Parts: sequence; C-alpha cells; structure tokens
Amino acid sequence: MPAYNLVETTADRPSTGNGGPIGQRIWRTGALASAIWLVIAGLTMRWPDAGDVGPTAILGFGMAAIGIGLLVASAANSYVGLSQLSRTGPWTIALALLLACWELVTAKLDLLPRPFFVSPQSLIKVYVDDWQRLADCTWHSLALLVTGYATGAVLGFLCGVAIGWWRSASYWIQPLLRFVGPVPAVAWLPIAYFVFPSSWSAAVFLIALATGFPVTVLTWSGIASVNAAYYDVARTLGARPAFLILRVAIPAALPSVFIGLFMGLGASFSVLVVAEMMGVRAGLGWYISWAQGWAAYANMYAALFLMALMCSSVMWLLFRLRHHLLGWQQGLLRW
Repeated sequence: MPAYNLVETTADRPSTGNGGPIGQRIWRTGALASAIWLVIAGLTMRWPDAGDVGPTAILGFGMAAIGIGLLVASAANSYVGLSQLSRTGPWTIALALLLACWELVTAKLDLLPRPFFVSPQSLIKVYVDDWQRLADCTWHSLALLVTGYATGAVLGFLCGVAIGWWRSASYWIQPLLRFVGPVPAVAWLPIAYFVFPSSWSAAVFLIALATGFPVTVLTWSGIASVNAAYYDVARTLGARPAFLILRVAIPAALPSVFIGLFMGLGASFSVLVVAEMMGVRAGLGWYISWAQGWAAYANMYAALFLMALMCSSVMWLLFRLRHHLLGWQQGLLRW
C-alpha cells in the first residue's frame, strides 16, 4: 500500500506574511481601492457641477483622504498585519463606485428631479450648517431610546423569569401577556398621550412596551427549556432556590434572552420614530418630520443617515455585550 504523509509542513500552509498570498491580496485590493477613490476625487473636483449643489471641494478632499488612508493601511499590512483589509477591501471599492454614481446623476448631470434627490455635497452642507441642531436631536433620540429600551428590557426579563419559574406568576401574567402583547405598540399611542403627563414619558412607555413583549416571551421560553438535570445536580449539591434561579436557570437561558433583546431593540427603533414624529418636540424623528414639512429633503436624508448610524451602533454594542457574556457562542451569531 502507498504510504501517505499526514504531517502538515509549513510549506503546506497559506502564508500570511508580506510576501504570502494573503499579504499580496491585501496589498492589491488596497491599492486598487485607493486608486479608485483618488480617481473619483479628481473627477469630482475637476468636473463642473450642474448648479449650486454644495461644497464640492470638501467632498473631493474627503475622497482623496480616504484613498490615501487605504494606501497607507495596505502598505502598513506588512508591519502590523491588517488582515481585516482582505475582507473589507471589496466593500471599499463598491462604496467608491456607488458614491461616484450618486455624484454623477445628481451633482454633475442633474438627471434626478430636485429637491427630492440631493447630491452628496448637499448632505455635507447640512452637517456643516445645522450640526448643532442635529447633534441635539441625536442626543434626545438616544436618551429616549436607551431609557425606554432599558425599562422594557428589565421589566420583560423579570416577567419572563417569573413566568418561567413560578406557576402562580404564570397563571396571572400569561393571560395579560397574550392579550396585550400582540397588539402593536403604536396602537396604544392615543391612550399613552392621554394618560401620561408628558409626551416624553408616553414615548418611553411605548418603547418599553414594544421591547418588553419579545424579551418576556423569549426569557420565559429560555427558563422553561432549561434541562431538568441541571437542577437535579445542583439540588444534590445542596443548592437553594435562589441559587437555582441566579446560577442555573438564568445563565442557561441567556441565549434565548439575547434573542428577545435583539427583537425588542428592532421594535423599539420603529416606535422611536413614530413617537418622535407624533408628540416629542426633539429627536431625529421630529427632525425628519420637520424637514419633510419644509421640503428640506437634504436635511431629511442627513437625519436618516444619522439615525441609521445610531441604531447600528446600539445594535453593535448589544452584540458586544452578548459576546462578553456568552463567549462560548461567539462564532454562532455575528454583527
């Protein structure tokens, strides 16, 4: 029989150094992306605009800065090992081409009707001229979101643990949960603004309601699905009921709890926008409604971009918390 050598040598492994395949791919991708950004930056500044569209020079210099940064990062790969560029390189190229198309059909050729479609320079002008109001609205939206979401998450978690552990709590809470929970939170908006003393507290209630239902259901499901053998082993070692809840049931149910937290966070984003448009006098939702009323579509798009950035950042922080608490599940769910 032929003998097979099953021992892996260093020559069989893909090289990750400066001269290896990965390092060469990072350099080629980064250099290509840098060239594309620099070319687009030159065309943006040299091609005349079709009217007053905003600070073209700032946009061009920003593109050039991104191109130079990509080139420096690709060159630094041989020293610090920036393997992330191998994965994000195609996206940097796609974003450059997408921005170039946006610039072409709006600022250069004026193919899309104004003011419904704006150029990238128009967004930059909004951020330069109205940054104070945008920063204030972003702060109010973030404070309202965090307050309502934290309230709903804590109450939902406690209710879920109670339903999953105590039969008496399950008897009294389950009917209310099944009756109130499926109703969309925005449907309670007229009642909330009548009952609560201020529009801000009513908005907090609506966000907490939208968050609490999925957190409660998934926490309850997680507690109820814990393997009974875990409790038997703990009781054999002399564990008390408080230990069973805090050290056995809750840690075992954390994967389901975080699924509920993610679902609640997505629902809270929708309720946040509706609540700010209807009654709250500050926030990105209010800013979008105000901009639409004045046909200031550049301001509306600028606020939408900030809202997407804020919501994505909050979701990223929640994922980081999940990775910290559930290190053994890091590779199963990513953001």
